[in-house]
Amino acid sequence: MNASNTFAAELRKTATLPAAWAGVAVALLGSVAITLLNAFSTRAALDAGQPETGAFTSPFETAFAAMPLGTVGAVLIGVIVFSSEYTANSTDAGGGRQITAALTASPRRAGLLAAKAATIVVFVAVVAVFTLPITVGIARAVIGEAGTETATLGEAVTRCLGGTLYWALTGLIAFAITVLTRNGIIPLIVLIVNSSVVSFSLLLTNLTPLAHWLPDMAGRRLFGGLYTVEGGLDAVPGALVMGGWTLALLIVATVVFHRRDA
Repeated sequence: MNASNTFAAELRKTATLPAAWAGVAVALLGSVAITLLNAFSTRAALDAGQPETGAFTSPFETAFAAMPLGTVGAVLIGVIVFSSEYTANSTDAGGGRQITAALTASPRRAGLLAAKAATIVVFVAVVAVFTLPITVGIARAVIGEAGTETATLGEAVTRCLGGTLYWALTGLIAFAITVLTRNGIIPLIVLIVNSSVVSFSLLLTNLTPLAHWLPDMAGRRLFGGLYTVEGGLDAVPGALVMGGWTLALLIVATVVFHRRDA
């Protein structure tokens, strides 16, 4: 099976996984829910003549504040694309694992991982393409003329692309860790907690400035105008560092996957 066929097969396979669509739902519906909460809070503050009590007055900023939640969906997609290969089939299908069939169809392991990585990027990018316009539209509908848009079109597009890149890199990091551990539970717990509950990297910045070079902290300014902690890398060098971490983890994962038994 050539590279394009392998990629197409991985896209179709991922599209049949309920857990992958759960990741899509978390990114989309979670962002919509946060946007609604932010938008109604902003509208209430503006109607009361107290804009200073709200976090935002711009519909775009109100919607974009929900974008970091999409990393949780990206983690789910990145993990399930590989961990699903080690789920046992039903007894009617022989009870084996899907990884055996995948390697039979695509014996080049590096090519198989590359197809899975490309699948993650496509899925995450498509989710972002739908999520961002929907949340911005919701914020504008709720806030209406009471709000004042502060983000130009160019700035909005740049920040959306930066946020999408952060989602994609996070999904690839989750994928690489899943390949290394051959277990979806560990990366799910660690990365979801780190993304949504408490950032271990952020806590480490209180101990050493080197923590700003960890992947999630390095890339946080890709979200643009969202408030982040002081210090650390700017958007472009941060993206390069986060991309470097991602590439290194993918290379290590590929080497390990190539050398060990399936």
